Amino acid sequence: MLRVALPNKGQLSDPAREMLREAGYPAAHSARELVVQDPENDVEFFFLRPRDIAIYVASGQLDIGITGLDLVLDSGVQTETLLELGFAPSTFRFAAPAGTATTVHDLAGKRIATSYAGLLATRLAELGIDATVVKLDGAVENSVRLGVADAVADVVATGTTLKQAGLTVLGEPLLVSQALLVQRAGAAQSPVVDTFVRRLQGVIVARAYVLVDYDIRTELVERACRITPGIESPTVSSLHDSAWSAVRAMVPRRDVHRVMDELYDMGGRGILVTDIHACRL
Repeated sequence: MLRVALPNKGQLSDPAREMLREAGYPAAHSARELVVQDPENDVEFFFLRPRDIAIYVASGQLDIGITGLDLVLDSGVQTETLLELGFAPSTFRFAAPAGTATTVHDLAGKRIATSYAGLLATRLAELGIDATVVKLDGAVENSVRLGVADAVADVVATGTTLKQAGLTVLGEPLLVSQALLVQRAGAAQSPVVDTFVRRLQGVIVARAYVLVDYDIRTELVERACRITPGIESPTVSSLHDSAWSAVRAMVPRRDVHRVMDELYDMGGRGILVTDIHACRL
């Protein structure tokens, strides 16, 4: 049975469970229990603190897990990324009170509060900045106001909380993070893991594409197919009126309105867009 670690709370939790539900793992949708078995899919889900998931996976106690890149790097353990999942985007940033620093190198010799001590220590060493790391478990934005630190280093989704605390972001992101599916570094490939990965890939593609159907005059089919090339090739079918053909193709969701406009301007009619709920490429 495949043993999978899932985040039990935080910004990773709900999107991870929703993706797994879309991938055909309904048992993963309940985080009220610590362990949930899905015998139909031969999977056992373990709901853990997101920060601990990389450690369990790297030790081999669990086969794979969903967690954030920032948490993997902060843990200091070795894992292998099987799939970038595309949700829970965030950045790891320095921030300080306005007027106290203009660049990250102005933080040299200062106290920097963070709940990502391992990640921060690595980045400071890479930047050649000698500073004191103040490790906190959370709410680091209050540390400056309370006199514990001079600046903070935190994973930021929108930056609103930092601004509310009177802090200004410094420099470029030290890390751009997102949710990952990871396994132990050097682990042997497994058919059951391959199936799990393939299902999640299907969800990612299904979210990124839509299915477009339209009618076009037969002499314009070649031109229209250049607008909607599909994945391998579009499907073209003859209609009862031989002067017209029906075309079906997968189109990137982000481009669909532009594609519809171009098809309409070319003479396409009956243009329909359908969500894709699952796919295999």
